[in-house]
Amino acid sequence: MPLKEFHKTGEQSGWAVWRIDETEAQLTSGITGTPPHEITHEKKKLEWLAGRQLLISLSNHLGLRFFGIIKDNFGKPFLEKYPHHISLSHSYPFVAAQIDMYQSVGIDLEQPKEKLLKIASRILSPIELADAGADRIKHCVYWCAKETMYKIHGLGGLHFSNQLNIAPFLLQEEGNLNGVISSDGQKRDVRLGYQLCPDYVLVFTLTV
Repeated sequence: MPLKEFHKTGEQSGWAVWRIDETEAQLTSGITGTPPHEITHEKKKLEWLAGRQLLISLSNHLGLRFFGIIKDNFGKPFLEKYPHHISLSHSYPFVAAQIDMYQSVGIDLEQPKEKLLKIASRILSPIELADAGADRIKHCVYWCAKETMYKIHGLGGLHFSNQLNIAPFLLQEEGNLNGVISSDGQKRDVRLGYQLCPDYVLVFTLTV
């Protein structure tokens, strides 16, 4: 099960993407546990299984042994038996994961669909809306960036339009983004990277 893409960003930090080509039986091999019973859609089951397989593979690439995933009271995942932060994203048939030894991370992968334009007024600030215009790809970058920051924050309860904000940017095949998370009267600056791929947009946390 080769990785589609792997990037090591530190001694025990990195992110990876792959495309799901396997059957459910193939993805189940080597995994402890099964998809939660509430996951009934076949593609969602494949995403769940592929996410675990990807974390196993990514952990191995970083010199870690994968024992499983634990979650805190807010549902934020961590590597079991390690202090490492992790993040997962699915958009069938693609799965992305990020691991970092020291800091909270987020990663998000989405396919740039028209629905993003329909919900944009609820997701983007007026400045972001003006910057994105009618560009579906740019709207997708904004969406992924906000999902990524939401995962970094890890405490839930944030409004995308006014508590998760991205500075206007020039859209390129890959680049960096400057974001701000506003919560409880505090502001936290975050640095993100993005890539435009033929079938999806990817945003991840810059950790170095």
